[in-house]
Amino acid sequence: MAKRRMATSIFDIKLPTRTALCFLSVLATVLTIVSTSQAQTLSVLHYFTGGTDGQNPTSGVTIGGPGTIYGTAQGSQSQFGAAFKLTEKGSGWTLNPLHTFTGESDGAYPSAGLVIGPNGALYGTTFAGAFGVGTIYELRPPATACKTALCYWDLTVLHGFTGNVSDGGHPGYGNVTFDQAGNMYGTTTLNGADGCGVVWKLTPSGGGWTETVVYNFTGGTDGCNPEAGVIFDSAGNMYGATACQYLCHQGTGAIYQLTPANGGWTENTLVTLNASTGTHPWGTLIADGAGNFYGTATEDGPNGGGTVFELSPSGGGWNFSLVYGFSACLPSAGVTLGPDGNLYGVCFSGGANAAGWLFKMPRNCNQNCTATDLHDFIPGEGGNPIGPVVFDASGNIYGTSYDGGIGDCIVDPIQGCGTVWKFTP
Repeated sequence: MAKRRMATSIFDIKLPTRTALCFLSVLATVLTIVSTSQAQTLSVLHYFTGGTDGQNPTSGVTIGGPGTIYGTAQGSQSQFGAAFKLTEKGSGWTLNPLHTFTGESDGAYPSAGLVIGPNGALYGTTFAGAFGVGTIYELRPPATACKTALCYWDLTVLHGFTGNVSDGGHPGYGNVTFDQAGNMYGTTTLNGADGCGVVWKLTPSGGGWTETVVYNFTGGTDGCNPEAGVIFDSAGNMYGATACQYLCHQGTGAIYQLTPANGGWTENTLVTLNASTGTHPWGTLIADGAGNFYGTATEDGPNGGGTVFELSPSGGGWNFSLVYGFSACLPSAGVTLGPDGNLYGVCFSGGANAAGWLFKMPRNCNQNCTATDLHDFIPGEGGNPIGPVVFDASGNIYGTSYDGGIGDCIVDPIQGCGTVWKFTP
């Protein structure tokens, strides 16, 4: 199955067709540039080249500590993506590829980002590879110190998806997550018993990992094709979203709950989305300290450009409400809860330069406020962001742009290989 690539529609993602990619040095310290239109606020930390660093990232980044960032970038038809580490050095940042995927048993096209596990290792998924339908992998530093500038880490494939009726296939954009016992969870967009994707679980077992399917999506009111990952509440229940952009028999996405019961899990569909609520949620939900959940619907809504929504517990059930309806956004990444209590996120489209924008809004907006435009992306610094944003301890915001930049990667709507950026409020 061909890898998806963002195009004029957020659901039209295919492999880049260009095979003659430029190969620049990815170990050189990257000069930091600043947007002149947003004086001294947004800087580019890395321009992807389409070489060993990958290209066109669809995930956000993970903060590994002061001056350290981890992430992934996808690849082309002849280059299968990379996991990377960015390290701050002086006034710039240096990128070191941790693993360049081969498209074989190690996987191909990492759509999701990297997560730091309880043991300090990095964990992620690939959309393809292994049996052709994706992998779950672990990355660890090499046992012996590197003696060269290019320092690859050791990658172990924990599970290769088979794509048959007893397993899922093609993990999407959602990061993996761990429960308190150290078990790992995630989703696949396709395959499983009904072909609509699954929620899976990896359990540590005898020095390895054992995979089981927690839930098979049916394509009914529960939806189909989950691109988002899952999160837990304090009681051990799981929550997530289905995007329904491939094989849904009905509906345009749903928000679901999975509750532990009798050694298994019981599914409860909390909301079936429609044109008024917004449709096709891609981003993983987030929770605040009061038990409320927030997410984004990529399309539709009252103003036609996607929505931010809230789910609040109410009388043993759940109350769904719209926080904000965009007129031009396509917010595929979900939202992030900032240290100030506001919601932050990125729009794939719109903005002054039609290359997307960075926003914030209060949680209690209830469609009665205006989303604050923090930055309008410029194609030269990167554009059309898909992945979620993240904060460091100082309150700076980090993210990726899918295209734009200076790389010679031919994508649509903007030429470029994408970037990693930092925004200083």
